[in-house]
Amino acid sequence: MDGFDTHGRIKCATVATPSFADSRADYVDRLALEVVDEGQVSPELAASWGAPACAGRRFALLTSASAAPGFLRLVESTPVVGYRPLRSFGWASYELTCQAVFALHERIAGKGFAVIGAPKLVPGFDNFIPFQVTGRAGEVLYLNEVLQSTMSGLDLPTAEAPVDFTFIAILAAPDADAAVRFHVDRLGFEAGETYVIPYSVINNAFGFPPEHKTRMTMTRVGRVPATEVDQYPEGTAERPTVAGELPPGNALVSFITRSLDAIDAAYIAPPARHDGPMYAGRRSACVRGTAGELIELIEAA
Repeated sequence: MDGFDTHGRIKCATVATPSFADSRADYVDRLALEVVDEGQVSPELAASWGAPACAGRRFALLTSASAAPGFLRLVESTPVVGYRPLRSFGWASYELTCQAVFALHERIAGKGFAVIGAPKLVPGFDNFIPFQVTGRAGEVLYLNEVLQSTMSGLDLPTAEAPVDFTFIAILAAPDADAAVRFHVDRLGFEAGETYVIPYSVINNAFGFPPEHKTRMTMTRVGRVPATEVDQYPEGTAERPTVAGELPPGNALVSFITRSLDAIDAAYIAPPARHDGPMYAGRRSACVRGTAGELIELIEAA
């Protein structure tokens, strides 16, 4: 897909899983993703994440059958006591564009993925049909069928495969305004629309009534979406993480950037070049955002 690697585009969404082989099978057999690279995480890459204990752990890099050069990466991890999806700060979910979500729901429900939000039309959001699941690692996926490719301020990608690439990363923030400022001022993204809506997966996770509302703000570059920043409620915890490893579940999001030299944030380790289908010899480096989220930046060229 020409023009995919533009500033602000999500290149890869990484899941840290203690059930590596089973998770790999789920993504291949249930979501129809294809493994394009696998092996062991190099010490240099693990150090760039600030996760030296990930060195030598198994990884699998997956992509869809659409030929879009976006990836989902599984990294082997240690089980984390006390981790609960949607109850801690950091990356809360990855939003993937999909086809035929009602059929997808029938195919995967209870088969490696637990449904936390069945497909349904949401009043006021007629551009897509949302569908939410959790995987074996406690990762949360929004598997959304885009019905109309344009909405206020954004272009939404329609899927060219049953499950295609990640086009929005959802961030659970203790201070959504500060998180948005970081992504705008430090990473060079743009602030988008703000919405205040009843958010069923958050309400269910915290035991709130259905009418409880959450404020969320989109970030974007031009009309390409990047991050949804959600203001998380009191009672949200810091993400429990094994020392030296990636956070459990939704662990790390990799964005394309114009230039690492233009980023106004402290890198965990100096920029370095990495090989493989995703990096292709380009420089990358990681920063940590205000919600504790790990952000990997890969130069466009």
